[in-house]
Amino acid sequence: MKLIFYGAAKGVTGSNHYLETGNTKLLVDCGMFQGGSSEKKMNYEALPYNPAEIDYVILTHAHIDHSGRIPLLYKQGYKGTVICTKPTADLCEIMLPDSAHIQEMDAEYKNRKRQRSGETLLKPLYDAEDVSNSLKHFKRAQYNQIIKVNDDLSIRFKDAGHILGSASVEMWCKEGDKTTKIVFSGDLGKFDTPIIGDPELIDYADYLIMESTYGNKKHLQTENREELMFKIIEETIAKNGTVIIPSFSVGRTQEMIYGFNRQIDLRDRFKTLKNVPVYVDSPLAISATEVFRRNTEVFDEEAKDYIFNGDNPLDFENLIFTQTADESKAINLFNGPKIIISSSGMCDAGRIKHHLKHNLWKENTTVLFVGYQAPGTLGRIILDGAEKVSIFKDIVDVRARIEMIDGFSGHGDMDDLDKFLSGFQKIPGKIFLVHGEDDQLEGFSNRIHSKFNTDAIIPSYGQIFSLSCDGCTEETPEPLRIIHEKKFNRLGLLNVIKRVQGEAIDIRNLISNEYINELSDSKIEKVTENYHEIEKKFLEINEVLEKKNGE
Repeated sequence: MKLIFYGAAKGVTGSNHYLETGNTKLLVDCGMFQGGSSEKKMNYEALPYNPAEIDYVILTHAHIDHSGRIPLLYKQGYKGTVICTKPTADLCEIMLPDSAHIQEMDAEYKNRKRQRSGETLLKPLYDAEDVSNSLKHFKRAQYNQIIKVNDDLSIRFKDAGHILGSASVEMWCKEGDKTTKIVFSGDLGKFDTPIIGDPELIDYADYLIMESTYGNKKHLQTENREELMFKIIEETIAKNGTVIIPSFSVGRTQEMIYGFNRQIDLRDRFKTLKNVPVYVDSPLAISATEVFRRNTEVFDEEAKDYIFNGDNPLDFENLIFTQTADESKAINLFNGPKIIISSSGMCDAGRIKHHLKHNLWKENTTVLFVGYQAPGTLGRIILDGAEKVSIFKDIVDVRARIEMIDGFSGHGDMDDLDKFLSGFQKIPGKIFLVHGEDDQLEGFSNRIHSKFNTDAIIPSYGQIFSLSCDGCTEETPEPLRIIHEKKFNRLGLLNVIKRVQGEAIDIRNLISNEYINELSDSKIEKVTENYHEIEKKFLEINEVLEKKNGE
């Protein structure tokens, strides 16, 4: 068998793993690279395999960094099926068209400039027709159903507890008279997460490909997180204020809705919330919530009890969904206390920016972050204490209360990942760590060595491994290794630059705060000295970049 890593290798995006067993060639996930322009550019590079030669795609879940290039596969000649759970297919029916719309709008925006300068016009990565064609070939499966794909391969989906329909995949790969079991963890969620089930444990595997997003980090505020959230909301409502919750459309928004429903029903102290409108202002989130409602059979026992007792856990009396732009604008015309749940989760696009523009300058507003804010994003700038921000080219004062509650992440932390590993009766012979940044991968690898007495491999992009019942060997040809290393060294440089830019923004916002005036003279001198050193380094970098390639 041959296993090649074509995405989410030493990174957290673009999940795409190639497996060849017997006469079968398949992909596990085919996601988009997301992030800055350097990552997005990778989506437009030639696929590292011939799509027409792929027999099957096994999809772990619907998030775009796992599913987003499936329409591109079909556009470039793939003829096979996509096998996934029913809820995953249902979510893809709304998320992939949304992704196509983004590709088309992005191309249209860039082409306005290119047309003015006489440049060749760009085509979108894929369009609505490509999505429609790909969705015809999705094959739905149930959890714990063993599917005989062909004579070489059988698979089974286990609940990964990450989002609705997310799955770990067990694969029994037959070559000759020997069968090897490979497990792809997919993205693993937290144990005891509302609505969806816990990650299911797996008894054995010869090889495990495991995610490492929080491989070396614990979530904070996992206990009593809803208590803290509602305390902040109560305090804001008492001031006749507005609570704005930037939230991701699939998973996090539904968790927020469920939390509101549960608190209103179970706690008398929150009965005042029954009179406060809760707006969900995101068309994609609204569609996703409807998909959740159609797939209650995979809910956890608590959510099923709500349904059994006649309650819809994703609805309550004062919940208002706003589809149109006019409905969205009307929210900010309402002067009473209100709660707005809107995308995007990092405040970089979508309707959330309009709500921030209308409310950030008000002292009785609270912006409540419940998810990670990447450096350089509007959400991170606000969270780090900026006194003024630019929104739609207007400068807005930040007078609102800013709060962050960790613990709502859809990814399991290091304790959850250890619990998943502990479920194996015998630790797999080889563990490949993917879907993590360097610090999380290295920390997790070291812990696996010390805690589980085995070694973990951290594969690079394009790295090739030969797997058998007897062991695993790397088979990446040296010329190919050099090509991939050069490619990702350049991407690594761009990522470092991006992180430095983000940190520079953070420092600039700190310096703009009034408390810098309270720093001692010695600290001011030290910071100034350090900045002079940084300035010298930048001058050295400029000299290197400005030299002609004469080597």
